[in-house]
This record gives sequence, structure tokens and C-alpha cells, in this order.
Amino acid sequence: MKKGHLFILSGPAGVGKGTLRKILFREVEDLEYSVSCTTRKMRAGEAEGRDYHYISRDEFEGMADRGEFLEWAEVHRNRYGTRKSDVERVLNEGRDIVLEIDVKGCRKIKESEPEAIRIFITAPSLDELENRLEERGTETSEQMGVRLRNAAAEMKHAAEYDHVIVNHDVARASRELVEIIKSYRNAGRQCDDLQQP
Repeated sequence: MKKGHLFILSGPAGVGKGTLRKILFREVEDLEYSVSCTTRKMRAGEAEGRDYHYISRDEFEGMADRGEFLEWAEVHRNRYGTRKSDVERVLNEGRDIVLEIDVKGCRKIKESEPEAIRIFITAPSLDELENRLEERGTETSEQMGVRLRNAAAEMKHAAEYDHVIVNHDVARASRELVEIIKSYRNAGRQCDDLQQP
């Protein structure tokens, strides 16, 4: 059986990755989302197994020591990791999976999964990103400063990605994301058709 595609979405906090991902999953059938493990506390409106697998720091460290993560990182004093078994199961079933991870995690996964398709979501500018974070109202001024510094650093790596989407307008950016995903799926089907006797 042909392996599925591994799509990686990256981009700074507040750029709209989650919104675009939700639209993508409404528009494209049979996509799987990789739910990461995290040591951070659950936020209002989140659910175990849908947004994250919420685990203790000790559990996380044990899994990391056993090599159970495809990648993991510490971000804003919390740890986040992608379980290797979850991703491999979906890909080996011939299905496509989407990961939403940071630049460092993307690099790590690219080492072990060189076929991964990397998509970077960015804001039109840092000023626009700052406005979006302020509107979100979930960070203190200190946290905002950290996120903006991290965003500036992450945006410098956009050129390493296979595709870059500037989220100036959600409708347009989501269409672009859907078209990218569908183009890889269609290319795979065309290859399969050519191999048929």
C-alpha cells in the first residue's frame, strides 16, 4: 500500500494556523490531524484528545526517554511532542496526516520523514501579528513580547518551507491551503493511474 502524505503546518502564534486548519478539515475529506502531547494545562473550550493529550511532565519525560516522540520541544515553559506511533499508523494505512508544529519541530521531523510537505503560515507583517495577538487577549504584555520575539525569529525560516501562505485574508489563505493539499493528493492519484496496467 502507498504511504500517505505528511503535511506540516508551521507559523508564529496568532497567525491563524488553527483557523485555517479547521477550514481545511471541513473542505478536504479523509485527513487525519495529529494530536500532540503537552504538559501545559487545558484551556477553556479545549478537550482531551481533540486539542492535545494533556500529560504530566514526568509522563512526558518518560516517553521522550523511550524515544516515543517524532519530535518534541519546550515552548513557553511547556513541553509539546508528536507521538511517532500515531503518525506512522496513519501514513502506513495510506492516509494523509496534518501536523501543526513549530519551526524546530518541523526540522526534526524532516530528518526522519524527508517526504514531509512543509507549509508556513505567516502574517503580512509583525505589526499585524501584534494587533491579532492583542485582539485575542490571551497573553500578558510580557507573554506578548516573548511571542513577538519568537515570531520574528520564526518568520526568518519561511524560505525553508515548500510553501508559504500569507494570511492577509482568511478566505483566500484557506483556499490556497486547500489547493496545496489537493495538488499533492491529485499528483499521487495520477501516479497510481499511470502505474495501472
